[in-house]
Amino acid sequence: WGRDEEDMHETINPGACWALKRGKPHLNRADGRKLCCDHHFGNEALLEIPMIARGEIVGLLQLFAEGDDAEERLESVQELGSALADGMSLALANMALREKLRNQALRHPLTGLYNRRYMEDSLQRFVRLAERENREVSVVMVDLDHFKRINDEHGHAFGDQVLRESAHALVSALRETDIVCRYGGEELVVILPDCNIERAADKAELLRQRIEALRDTHKAEISASFGVASIPHTSGGVADLLAAADAALYKAKQNGRNQVQKAPMRNHRERDRGPVRPASSAEVVALEAAE
Repeated sequence: WGRDEEDMHETINPGACWALKRGKPHLNRADGRKLCCDHHFGNEALLEIPMIARGEIVGLLQLFAEGDDAEERLESVQELGSALADGMSLALANMALREKLRNQALRHPLTGLYNRRYMEDSLQRFVRLAERENREVSVVMVDLDHFKRINDEHGHAFGDQVLRESAHALVSALRETDIVCRYGGEELVVILPDCNIERAADKAELLRQRIEALRDTHKAEISASFGVASIPHTSGGVADLLAAADAALYKAKQNGRNQVQKAPMRNHRERDRGPVRPASSAEVVALEAAE
């Protein structure tokens, strides 16, 4: 407060700030007398008030003043400044806590992936969009092969690590608009909006290769099977979309695992939906906001 942003430091080292080190307001005098923070510069007096909530530093309130009576004016508003800093600290801490609780409610703690409930809600939104606008959405169901055997032979800690790294392999290979969720156990679901079944199968093959590559890292037999389904090519709604992907996954396992299988295509009469065009990310966001 009292200085242009352009003249401010981009970062402040907490170790170089007396207010943050002492955990209480600190006045940097214009002439640099007494204790003066290393980051302070210029001819103004500076009152710094740490913003602390639940024992953690969440910010620093800085009040600048110029003139012969600058220090006296800053000292006179210190109590008000401290009250403002306390209020802002609590607000920021509550925002961080709310985001943390939201993530805990939506994400699986081991893998960091979205949980099944979030998957079902998201899939409903994308399917409704596909139905309204004659667009496509694909689902890839993933199951780690012989995961119980991995746990039995190498221990559950090793199994957890494989699950975490498999999840990371999927997320890092996909678009930001794609959604990866933990469906249950070692089974994962990938939602691919605006993606037809052929491209979805190609993506699934890439994901299969990335998971198989974990063998070299861990010196263990690691692989996954994939089932791919799509609206409108194989399915007409959420329930049969997941069922079709699950059936294709089952076929991949029956055929020897570590492979990708596509659900059978519907006939043209079932798929009579008109031309299909890709949706823009802005339209997807607009639909979510409207709902």
